[in-house]
Amino acid sequence: MPVTVVRFNLVDPAATPAALSDRYKTALEMSAYADDRGITTIQTEEHHGTENNWLPSPFTFAGAVFGATRRISVTVSAIIGPLHDPLRLAEDIAVLDLLSGGRLVTVAGIGYRPEEYEQAGVDYTRRGKLQDELLETLLKAWTGDPFTFRGRTVRVTPRPLTQPHPQLLVGGSSKAAARRAARLGLPFFPSAHLPDLEAYYTEQLAEHGTEGWTMMPAAETPLLHIADDPERTWAEHGEHFLHEARTYASWQTGEIRSAVRSAATTVEELRAEGVYRVLTPEECVTYAKGDTGSLVLHPLSGGMPVDEGWRSLHHFCENVLPRLKDK
Repeated sequence: MPVTVVRFNLVDPAATPAALSDRYKTALEMSAYADDRGITTIQTEEHHGTENNWLPSPFTFAGAVFGATRRISVTVSAIIGPLHDPLRLAEDIAVLDLLSGGRLVTVAGIGYRPEEYEQAGVDYTRRGKLQDELLETLLKAWTGDPFTFRGRTVRVTPRPLTQPHPQLLVGGSSKAAARRAARLGLPFFPSAHLPDLEAYYTEQLAEHGTEGWTMMPAAETPLLHIADDPERTWAEHGEHFLHEARTYASWQTGEIRSAVRSAATTVEELRAEGVYRVLTPEECVTYAKGDTGSLVLHPLSGGMPVDEGWRSLHHFCENVLPRLKDK
């Protein structure tokens, strides 16, 4: 059976605070429902200062999900590492690891939006050095032993449950990210299907004498929505998929490589492109039985009405998953 993912970034460009509160509560209810039906993971992410209310605080959201669930993991993919205080982040992840019984997976990237660095008062040109410091500090902090941080002796407690440390991956699409992961002996999470970069990471592991592994997206990783009538869904809700796709594309330069990158400017182009797909349950089963590494459901994409999001999730859990048990 493929890995199954439900993605939440809680985007809603038109939301009032009350509507956004309802959307957050719905995401927790959906997480509990997905947990009961055997979904593998909830995936969330981090962006700041966006006009469409993109989730800025993924660890707070992860903690709420853990409180509402029993088995499902939460993958934060990805945090913008240099924007975080290393010691405070070590504490937060340790507490979430203890709270969840080891269900948190953190992917640390460096981001690609200078305006987020400016808002946080962090020098964008130092992001590589800051990321090195962050990752090195986390690994030292989680031992529970005193260590030197910025010229002073510090100690982070409590120690996390997961040993030798909570699940931490280095994300990115550059050789610098691959070298960073290999040097520290951390798993590598390329932001797209990049076999050459995976090979480079493997070479770097050998050079540094470290061990690691790659969690790489498949060559094709569409964001899925399940519906009885895809034609109607595209007509009524395609604008929500397009909003998210256009927002994400507007942040990316030509150097950024992403598994879900879209060049579409209209709903029709987006549908033809295949990055976002609306499938019937039968079509989803057929797709899942092919050579796919994971199924990524995005029920609240781009401000999608919560009722439509629930219909998609229900279809996925009740009419798709049971037919994949023997895959």
